Amino acid sequence: MSIRQVLDGRLGLWLAPVVGAALSLAFAPFGWWPLAILCPAYLFALWSVSPPRRAARAGFLFTAGTYLAGTYWLYHSIHEIGHAPIALTVFVMLALVAIMAAYTAFVGYALARWLPPADAGQADASVRDAASCAPPGAPGASGTAVALRCLLVFPAAWTLLEWFRGWFLSGFPWLALGYTPIDTPLAGWAPVGGVYVVSYAVAVCAGAVLVLAWGSRRARLAAATAAGGLWLAGWVLTLPTWTQPVDGPVSVAIVQGAVPQSMKWSPEQRQATIDLYRDLTEPYLGRDLIVWPEAALPALAHELTDVLTRQWTAASEHGSALVLGQVRYEFGTKAYYNSVVALDQDVQWYAKRRLVPFSEFFPVPQWVRDWLRGMQLPYSGFKPGDAEQPALDAAGQKLAVTICYEDAYASEQLSVLREATLLVNVTNDAWFGDSTAAHQHLQISRMRALEAGRPLLRAANDGISAVIAADGRVERTLPRFVPGVLDAQVQPRTGLTPYARVGNWPIVLLCVFVLAGFAWPLLRVRLHRRGASAAVATKAR
Repeated sequence: MSIRQVLDGRLGLWLAPVVGAALSLAFAPFGWWPLAILCPAYLFALWSVSPPRRAARAGFLFTAGTYLAGTYWLYHSIHEIGHAPIALTVFVMLALVAIMAAYTAFVGYALARWLPPADAGQADASVRDAASCAPPGAPGASGTAVALRCLLVFPAAWTLLEWFRGWFLSGFPWLALGYTPIDTPLAGWAPVGGVYVVSYAVAVCAGAVLVLAWGSRRARLAAATAAGGLWLAGWVLTLPTWTQPVDGPVSVAIVQGAVPQSMKWSPEQRQATIDLYRDLTEPYLGRDLIVWPEAALPALAHELTDVLTRQWTAASEHGSALVLGQVRYEFGTKAYYNSVVALDQDVQWYAKRRLVPFSEFFPVPQWVRDWLRGMQLPYSGFKPGDAEQPALDAAGQKLAVTICYEDAYASEQLSVLREATLLVNVTNDAWFGDSTAAHQHLQISRMRALEAGRPLLRAANDGISAVIAADGRVERTLPRFVPGVLDAQVQPRTGLTPYARVGNWPIVLLCVFVLAGFAWPLLRVRLHRRGASAAVATKAR
């Protein structure tokens, strides 16, 4: 059976979810990054030989496989911790997978419908060459077609897809291809253009695989040159120093309480948790900056006034600043906030902006929220913080703070980088148990440090707490599920990387222009054909 027969037959579609699931292995903790090139190459191959509806099915099945395998840990959060019925758990998980997969289905349909592999007999040769990318034997296939479609059109469409699903309807910017080569030369593109530029580079390499398999000799040379150039340029881009050190090193202590989520909010556990964080912190009083994780103490801030005051006093007496995640209730607005408080010269608050759907808020009517609360889901009615919040002052530094998974929204953190010298992420990945979620999240944090050109301090309730260097390297970590303190020194930095100056818009506009440029010749031919048909019909009348 030839490759073309496999792609054209049922087996080609049956393999799509399997290959899509394999893509999840390209992410942490496995880190098999070549799969981030090979797996999308298979999807691109399916799109190359499929009519619109089949291309849509291929895209849906591929991404469904990726998110089923890559976000299986939601089961632990919803069912094991939230005690939701299995039927409801499966429904919520499949709904998320279906939404993510629907985006890819639309892209596959659009490429096959408006940028088809060939328009034989209806468009001139230059249009066919610009639109085609198919294996030998497909109508309209040519070396030029393979190179253009696989190296430009598919990568542009994939990158726009990732960008769109990262913000539309709150977005879920998880499992973007750009995270996978964090330990390769391609990561050098991150401080220049952000994670989506890296995704584009990975997608170009995936397209190059098809060209090397199907293209002419000249096309193969072009593909090898393009892919090799991206890797070489990525390595060159690791050489400049995009930001500059400011002041001297800062001593930090990151406290990891490792309190199991099933016990965290138990009233009987409250005092034990308070004592745990106090005892872990006491030997490290005197460090410039002490960081506790998200919602470190299991109570509202105003219920812990005495506890926080004593801890603040102890830290101040030793010259330390304390930064911790803490849930607070604002009596004026009658709203709950998932927050971070910095206790140094004064009290400063940061409120989480990106809340987790179906965990921190439910985008459903009130009666449904009440029913879900009765199901004992991990529900909290939080209110999001303001879109623009200043950096927190602590230990003589400006801290750009994120809480939990909102550090996945890279572009929303760019404005604060003009004043920030350190990045801080507090999180509680205990919701997801001993799964791949914490490793994936750490990989995302590494990308944020690399894009910003600043060290990142990551305080996680049960791990993975880490100190991440400005170049994205993990310098130190704590073992998971073990209480402890990560004692380290970091060098604050100032200045802006190219990405911090321009954000995602250059790569988004580039992708739009590429797709528009390839769509226009076909659209022009079809409009001309329709006009000619209308003229013939008029004469016939």
